[in-house]
Amino acid sequence: MQWRCKAVAKIPFIVYRRYTMNECVDSIESCSTAATKDLASRFAALSHPARIEILRYLSGSSSCCCKDVVERLDLAQSTVSQHLKVLVEAGLVRFSPERQRSRYELDREALQDFSSRAAHLIHGCCSGGEEHNSKA
Repeated sequence: MQWRCKAVAKIPFIVYRRYTMNECVDSIESCSTAATKDLASRFAALSHPARIEILRYLSGSSSCCCKDVVERLDLAQSTVSQHLKVLVEAGLVRFSPERQRSRYELDREALQDFSSRAAHLIHGCCSGGEEHNSKA
């Protein structure tokens, strides 16, 4: 009976992984500005715990290869590769192909820009949108 409980406990993670890795966010397409779409795509890229851990790992090194991240996170190479691809497409990580191994590095400037824009958004929401309403 105990083995069934363990098997059932893994199902939500598998479903969650399929959803976050394979589904696109349709609402991004209906946003009005390019800046809003960019901000939303970066939030989406950070919506998975493994990607946050990858960013933390990359922040401690100048660059690394996928194998280094696999060893750190104990995830399958294909899974790490997909997560890195999402982070590269969101512009948070830089990719540079080198002979047999590709290198990944944190784009600190892009991450700082995202941090500033996210803080501005949150500040605007917390202040009741006064900043946005005064500009209109």
